[in-house]
Amino acid sequence: MFLSAYFTTGRIIFMIFFILAFIVLMTYSYRKDIKNHERYYKGAGKKVLIYGGIIVLIFVAIRLYTGQ
Repeated sequence: MFLSAYFTTGRIIFMIFFILAFIVLMTYSYRKDIKNHERYYKGAGKKVLIYGGIIVLIFVAIRLYTGQ
């Protein structure tokens, strides 16, 4: 098995447990705060996409300009 070459059985079990616990806790936390998200963060997703796109474009432009 591919994973057994890099990780012990205990580490694999810990990773699975950690990922599941993280997803469950994040879902619980999001549902608990959904009213605050609607009030304070309205339109935040659009801003993240716009600013993230600008950063990616700047990065690509720098890479093309320097030739790397």
